[in-house]
Amino acid sequence: MKLLVGLGNPGLKYAKTRHNIGFMTLNDIAKELGIKLKKNTNFHGEYSEIIVNGERIMLLKPLTYMNRSGDSVQSMVSYFKIAPSQIMVIYDDLDLPVGTAKFRKTGGHGGHNGIRSLIQHLGTKEFNRARIGIGRPPEGKSVTSHVLNRFSKGEKAEVDNARLHVTKACTAWMETSFDQVMNHYN
Repeated sequence: MKLLVGLGNPGLKYAKTRHNIGFMTLNDIAKELGIKLKKNTNFHGEYSEIIVNGERIMLLKPLTYMNRSGDSVQSMVSYFKIAPSQIMVIYDDLDLPVGTAKFRKTGGHGGHNGIRSLIQHLGTKEFNRARIGIGRPPEGKSVTSHVLNRFSKGEKAEVDNARLHVTKACTAWMETSFDQVMNHYN
């Protein structure tokens, strides 16, 4: 059993912001798989599942706002008894250039409140990550303002390519190991 999580904030106000790249990419993956995410109050998010090569794969978009993403993920992990090593989280990363995608098995939160919440609730840093670069804010602009703004027209193609790359990597992960994903997609 594997759990694929896309981080973001609920609501139209945040729909296409940098901070919602995890939501956008999870939507891409669901579309690729031909499934729809549906609201699930037990898991405080939108959820769907699919069987791939006999393995149950669950997709989750926490609707708790970024800072409380761990509430949603923990409720699902507890209910289904999912090992942290079988979780992959897709999220925005300020420290990567716009349109860059990197995969890693563990790490700190790097100032990302959604990841901080997951680490707190799961009690471990040992879960897989798909990080999509959103770049640092220009001088004089706050991080909060930057992550809650949309991508520029000039960045859109790079971001779309990164989303496609992560979509391919995540669908590959459903059939292989995370080590194979890192070797092939990093």
